[in-house]
Amino acid sequence: MKLFKALLPVMLIFFGCNATDTYDVLIRNGNIADGSGSPAFRGDIGIMSDTIAAIGDLRKAGGKTEIDASGMTVAPGFINMLSWAVESLIEDGRSMGDIVQGVTLEVLGEGDSWGPWSESMKKELKASQGDIKYDIGWTTLGEYLEYLEKKGVSTNIASFVGTATVRIHTVGYDNRPPAAEEMDSMKLLVRQAMEEGAIGVSSALEYVPASFASTEELTELCRVAAEYDGLYISHIRNEDDTFLEAIDDFLKIPAATGIRSEIYHFKQVGRTNWDKLDPAIAKIDSAREAGLHVTADMYNYPASSTGLGIIMPEWVQEGGFEKWVARLRDPKIRKVIGPEIMKTILRKQGTPEKIIVIGFDTDSLKYLQGKTVAEIAAMRGTSPEETIMDLIIDDGSNVSAVFFSMSEDNLRKEIAIPWMSFGSDGKSMAPEGVFLKSATHPRTYGNFARLLGRYVRDEKIIPLEEAVYRLTTLPATNMKIKKRGALREGYYADVVVFDPARIQDHSTFEDPHQLSTGMSHVFVNGVQVLRDGVHTGATPGRVVRGPGYRDKR
Repeated sequence: MKLFKALLPVMLIFFGCNATDTYDVLIRNGNIADGSGSPAFRGDIGIMSDTIAAIGDLRKAGGKTEIDASGMTVAPGFINMLSWAVESLIEDGRSMGDIVQGVTLEVLGEGDSWGPWSESMKKELKASQGDIKYDIGWTTLGEYLEYLEKKGVSTNIASFVGTATVRIHTVGYDNRPPAAEEMDSMKLLVRQAMEEGAIGVSSALEYVPASFASTEELTELCRVAAEYDGLYISHIRNEDDTFLEAIDDFLKIPAATGIRSEIYHFKQVGRTNWDKLDPAIAKIDSAREAGLHVTADMYNYPASSTGLGIIMPEWVQEGGFEKWVARLRDPKIRKVIGPEIMKTILRKQGTPEKIIVIGFDTDSLKYLQGKTVAEIAAMRGTSPEETIMDLIIDDGSNVSAVFFSMSEDNLRKEIAIPWMSFGSDGKSMAPEGVFLKSATHPRTYGNFARLLGRYVRDEKIIPLEEAVYRLTTLPATNMKIKKRGALREGYYADVVVFDPARIQDHSTFEDPHQLSTGMSHVFVNGVQVLRDGVHTGATPGRVVRGPGYRDKR
C-alpha cells in the first residue's frame, strides 16, 4: 500500500494526463446531454476507434478529426423503438430519413419479424413484394440481421421475434389454438431467436393472424423470452372501444411471467375514446407501483398508418390473403362486409374523408396515392366500403393508408409521460429512387425532429435533456442493451450533434418525401455517417443483440 501511494503521482503523470492525447475524433465545446436526463454541461468528447474514450475538459488534447460543437447539443444516438426499415434497409442501407434525425439504432419486428421463416413463408413473401425487390437468402432472424450488417447499413440494427411469425411458421393462418406439439415448436423458435440475439418477443394483436393468439399462448412464449431476460412488446388487441380492456389483457402477461413489457405506439383511436387516456395511464402507473416493469412508446402525430384491412372483420381475413380476396369477390359476403367496414370507419375515423390511401404495389393504381377514400369512391362511382374492398382486390395487397383518428391534445399529454419512449412506426426512406413510387406517412421522415423541434423547443412540453433521455437511455435500459444509449466513457461511440434552435421536420401528409434538418453530425460506432448535414455514405452499422444472446460461432 505504501509503495502504491508513493507511485501514485508518477502513475497519474503517465496515465492520467491528456496533454498529449490524440483522439480519432474530438468534439469540442458542445452542450453535452449525456442521456441521463441531468442538465447539459459544456465539455468535449474524445472518440478512439468505436468507443467514447474521454468526456470532459480536453482542451489540451488533439484529434485527427475535430468538430467545433459550440452552441450545439451533443447527445447519444437516438433509438427508434418501432422501425419498419426491414425492406428499406435492403434497398438503401444509408437509412437516410432516420440518420438525418440522429437515429443510430433501428429496432425492428412489430409482431412480424424477418425470420424465422419456413420455405413456404419465403415463397409467399417473395410473391408479395412491392416496389422493393430482393432475394431471400436467410431463414432465421439472426441470419437476416447478419445479412443486413454484411450488406452494409448506416444505423445499428436490432429486432424482436414476432409472435405472428412463429405462429404462421407453425400453425399457419387458421383461427385455432396450437396443438401441444405446435406450441412446443413455437417455443423452440422463440428460444432460437433469443439465443441469436432477439431483444425479446413482440405481438401485433389487431392484425390477422396475430389476433388469433390467446393471452395464454402469448404468456407461454413470453415465459421463454423471460428466461433470457427479454422484453415483451405489444401492439395491444384494441386501441379504440375496448382500449382499457386491452391494457388489462396486456398486463396479465407481465403479471404472470415477470417479463419486462412495453406497449407499442400508445394511442386512443376515435373521438369517443379520447377520454380514456387518463385511466389508461393510471392502469400502467398502478402496475409499475406494484413492481411490474411496464413502459410504452409513441409517434408524434395524430394520424396512424397501416393497411386497409384494419377496418375489416377478422373472419374475412382468416386463412391468408388469397382466401381473403376470394371472400371480397363473393357478392353475398360483400353485402355483409360492407356495413361492417362503414361502421368501423364511423367509429374510428368519423368519415371516409379521413382516410388517405398512400401505397399501391400496382403501377397503374399509383395515380390514386394521396387521395382520400371518399375522393376515390367519387371517381369510381362506388360507395366507400365497396371502394375499399375493390382496391384490395385490384392491387392484390393490403393497401397502405393513413387514418386520422387521434387527439392532438392527448398526443401532448403522452409526450409528457416519464415512461414514454419514441418510435416512428415507419420505414427509413430517402426522397429519391424507388421510394418516390409510393407516398408515406410523414413520421417516416420527421418523427424525432418533430419531437425536438415542435414539442420540445417550441411548445416546451418537456425539457431537452428529458427528451434526449427518452430517446436514448430509457429505451436502451428497457431493452437491456449493453454500452449504448448514453454518453459514457467505454460506451460505443454512437453520437449526434445538432442545433436545438434549428432542428425541424418538413415532411407533411400532402408532401411527405422531405428530409428533416438541423442535425449536423452523426457518428455510428465511431464512424462519421453525417457531416455538416450531409450523409457520408458510410455504413458502419452493427447488429445489436439482446441479453439472451449466445455466441455459438
